[in-house]
Amino acid sequence: MKKIMFVCHGNICRSPMAKYIFKYITNDEFIIESRATSTEEIGNDLYYLTKDILDKHNIPYDTHMAKQLTNKEYDEYDYIIVFDEYNRNNVKRLIGDDSKVKKLLSKDIDDPWYTRDFETAYKDIVEGCNKLYEELK
Repeated sequence: MKKIMFVCHGNICRSPMAKYIFKYITNDEFIIESRATSTEEIGNDLYYLTKDILDKHNIPYDTHMAKQLTNKEYDEYDYIIVFDEYNRNNVKRLIGDDSKVKKLLSKDIDDPWYTRDFETAYKDIVEGCNKLYEELK
């Protein structure tokens, strides 16, 4: 079974959103997790606006606790999926390698924590998750 890790800055918005969307799209055909590159949000639940957008689109989620990506996880997962070049650079800085890293879309997906545009982030992540699923089937 393929293992996919979604990684963003804090692990409270984009990466867990992608995790739950991808699980929903793929019916748990993959092992899917999400992590942060920073330590800023470690231990925190999904951001409340992340929950709101998932609820709005009927995407189920469970209890979440933000965690930072480790070298062990990087080695264990087949795909490390990021949302922008900033995330890619942070993975390389944190892990020392980015050979497994792929952006979810060719364009950057803006961080809704800063833009406050959770709907656009959701739509971009759905588009990217659908494309990723087609590639991996």
